[in-house]
Amino acid sequence: MKIDWAALGSVFGVSLVVTVALVALFTLGITGLSRRERAAAQGQSAVLAVTGAYACFAACAAAVAYGIYLIMA
Repeated sequence: MKIDWAALGSVFGVSLVVTVALVALFTLGITGLSRRERAAAQGQSAVLAVTGAYACFAACAAAVAYGIYLIMA
């Protein structure tokens, strides 16, 4: 049995980058929602923060769905 170490390292690198990107997107979404709470407490509007948060959550869901698609294909 021969292990292709280059391919194994490539898979590890890609999965590490994608994981960090998903965590960063989710964190941006949570930050946007917290800004909404802060703006509501001050009596201001935070439409842009909420829209950005929902866009981040949608991107996370799309990435997870794509990953499941790749596994199933």
